[in-house]
Amino acid sequence: MTLDHQKLSTSLRILCADMVEAAKSGHPGLPLGMADVATVLWMRHLKFNPADPVWCDRDRFVLSAGHGSVLLYGLLYLSGVSGVNLEQLKQFRQLHSGTAGHPEYGELPGIETTTGPLGQGLANAVGMAIAERKLAAQFGSDLVDHYTYCLVGDGCLMEGVSQESISLAGHLRLSKLICFWDNNSITIDGSTSLSTSENQIQRFQASGWNTIEIDGHEADAIDRAIIHAKQSDRPILIACKTIIGFGAPNKQGTPDMHGSPLGGDEMSALRDRLQWSHAPFEIPFDILQQWRLSGARSNDAYVEWQQRYGSSSLKHEFDRWHTGDMHTEIQSALHQLRTEMVQDSKPEATRKSSERCLTALVEAVPNLVGGSADLTPSNNTRTKTMSAIRSDSFEGQYIHYGIREHAMAAVMNGISVHTGLRPYGGTFLCFSDYARPSIRLSALMQQPVVYVMTHDSIGLGEDGPTHQPIEHLASLRAMPNVNVFRPCDAVETAECWELAIVSQTTPSILALCRQNLPSLRRDVRVNRSAYGAYVIRPSKGDRTLTLVATGSEVSLAMQAAEVLEQSSSHAVAVVSMPCWELFAAQDLEYQEEVLGDVPRFGIEAACSFGWERWVDHMFGIDTFGTSAPAADVYAHFGLTPTVISESILAFLD
Repeated sequence: MTLDHQKLSTSLRILCADMVEAAKSGHPGLPLGMADVATVLWMRHLKFNPADPVWCDRDRFVLSAGHGSVLLYGLLYLSGVSGVNLEQLKQFRQLHSGTAGHPEYGELPGIETTTGPLGQGLANAVGMAIAERKLAAQFGSDLVDHYTYCLVGDGCLMEGVSQESISLAGHLRLSKLICFWDNNSITIDGSTSLSTSENQIQRFQASGWNTIEIDGHEADAIDRAIIHAKQSDRPILIACKTIIGFGAPNKQGTPDMHGSPLGGDEMSALRDRLQWSHAPFEIPFDILQQWRLSGARSNDAYVEWQQRYGSSSLKHEFDRWHTGDMHTEIQSALHQLRTEMVQDSKPEATRKSSERCLTALVEAVPNLVGGSADLTPSNNTRTKTMSAIRSDSFEGQYIHYGIREHAMAAVMNGISVHTGLRPYGGTFLCFSDYARPSIRLSALMQQPVVYVMTHDSIGLGEDGPTHQPIEHLASLRAMPNVNVFRPCDAVETAECWELAIVSQTTPSILALCRQNLPSLRRDVRVNRSAYGAYVIRPSKGDRTLTLVATGSEVSLAMQAAEVLEQSSSHAVAVVSMPCWELFAAQDLEYQEEVLGDVPRFGIEAACSFGWERWVDHMFGIDTFGTSAPAADVYAHFGLTPTVISESILAFLD
């Protein structure tokens, strides 16, 4: 190591340890171990502008091993990123400090994505690399030409989502994705040999990656590896052999370094070993100035890019893709489609209605990028005009994710936070369980990813209880900042798609059915789904009962209302509730107007959990489903107009 590198990497190490020590909480092991790699990357290679941390053509750095968050915070401060100051570092893990226990997107400039759940950052990085290739294919290398760097630990590589992600990355030959593996052979329980014996090098090579093995504490070797990696024709893993907690003489190389402060004695020993005599959080001026030059290194590249961008004939479209300012086109296209749907008035599965929406949206939203977890014909997620993204061509709009639901969702998060593209992806609603950790991160990061979840109930029929979602709607509705849409017909499907695609801060679930449903809506002047719920069938006379339903059960509620009004003196209103979350956001007066001050009954072919918020009695399914034709399954669970109407009358008697 050169003297300059030693001083720089030591300053980073000590600063990271100081943060953890001040908080009396955190994970110092990874930052101490990977400080050399991070220093070389930041000082010699990373393209960024600290004064403009959201520059579109910056390199991305993802700390997938998010427990080592102080490493990222230290780098952001030392390199002078605007909006990051020393006081924030001193308040590590404290309320509203911005320096959370794990990096949180939007809390500090320079945090590219929220990490912490291991493996997610790696998958996000794959999404960012896909976005870079796709945007470069659209706008050319004059406007889009950057690398995605990702730092992973042993835990990231043990998580299943990592295999899904590296497999997809290798298949697409994402040559501008460079991954650093902190190969320290330690987890919380002890040596990695306790739980794994994989050869990671061979694993990545088998997945279509190039690989390099280096000493993660030797600066020139790190530098050479990065230079070599930039010339790779496929994604590349740089395996960095490191010592966890490097520099802490009594604890380095042990599990004790993973998730606890060093303590006073070991902090003193660390300072002695690294020959650092300065007070906590004190960075000598000459060292800080060297760090600040890391950002200045990219000044010429930044200025040249701004000149190319300013004079480009593609500037307007580039801005449009990155700001998402396409609301007028979206609303116009889908309003026209809703008018056509009313004119057609044909029975149609909402998954098919969704495909019609996508056909309109692909024209209105050119930066829409779709995909499916190998269920394209079932999810109806690919329109006739969409071509596939391939390793040799990124000009298409459709990604074949394969049977990788978890990676699909995490990759879409990476595409979304990269900016410039609007991702959506499809699978069966039952398999949202595979994607759930990534859906949660969409919500946490306020990313408007659209999840197209078809086969949304027992209405899928013969595939049986393994594929019939029961608890899934309730589970997804319980997640903060997620809009769960379950439209009842073609018109509502178009309304829900409009709400999902114009959203800027909330991900959406589109729960769509397999079976044909009747066309119920006739008035398309207003997007009534935007209110979350509304009266779709007024009562004949003063209302005495309200039936509230979602999706395929709205038509069932309409039939039950007819039976009730014909067989009793009740006047029944039917409420369609395509989105609980949007209805809950309405004022109390509107909610009471819609639901009515009368007995209320809910109907949904799913578990009843949560419905007590809206109704007095629920017709749902609180067991697993069964395998049979759809009509027989509905009858088996008593979800028929006759049984429901008789049960309501008995309940009221």
